[in-house]
Amino acid sequence: MAKRSQPVRRTALLASTVAVLGVLSACGTQNGTAGAPRSGQADTTAAATSGSAAPHDTGGGPSAGTVPGATAGSASASARTDGRCHTSELRASVGRVDPGAGQRNFPVVLTNISQRTCTVHGYPGAAFVDASGKQLGPDPHRAPASPRTVTLTPGSSAWAGLSFSSPQISGARTATPATLLVTPPDERDPLTVRWTAGEVPVGGNASQVSVTALEAGTGP
Repeated sequence: MAKRSQPVRRTALLASTVAVLGVLSACGTQNGTAGAPRSGQADTTAAATSGSAAPHDTGGGPSAGTVPGATAGSASASARTDGRCHTSELRASVGRVDPGAGQRNFPVVLTNISQRTCTVHGYPGAAFVDASGKQLGPDPHRAPASPRTVTLTPGSSAWAGLSFSSPQISGARTATPATLLVTPPDERDPLTVRWTAGEVPVGGNASQVSVTALEAGTGP
């Protein structure tokens, strides 16, 4: 009986060993599957992680917590101009005479009476006329200059110099205007200013009247 039981025990031991090896192999396969992601799983996981870490691009707008520059916008709006000043937005006046070296010099002033900011650039037109509206003498000569654009906020002014030789010295033929017509640059309609400064040269020698380009302010 003892000899017959040895093969049985060997068979049972062999079966047990095979069973153990099968369990170990199964455990190794399961561990390998858990540690290595399936095809495509790694890419999906990385994309999800990247998407959650980086904010969505909104096309270059301000980042979170940034307040748009309202102050800069206000400053830009206050400095904004809407183009040149039109005749209806201006008032013309003539300042006090500034005599010197046989000359009579007058500041011709344009003041912005509108509610907006506008600009003037260049020379104003000027013409002396009598009570009937007839022009006295030729148009003034433009004095050489490099005109600059003058920005006029509401209430501010620009001026140009109107000059001629004193008729008492030059001996030019004279007339006494009723009105000085002042036309803003690039405009057609003139402004009317009552002339109270006496006679002006309208013909003959040394009768030329000159006007300067506009600059900021109300006079020299």
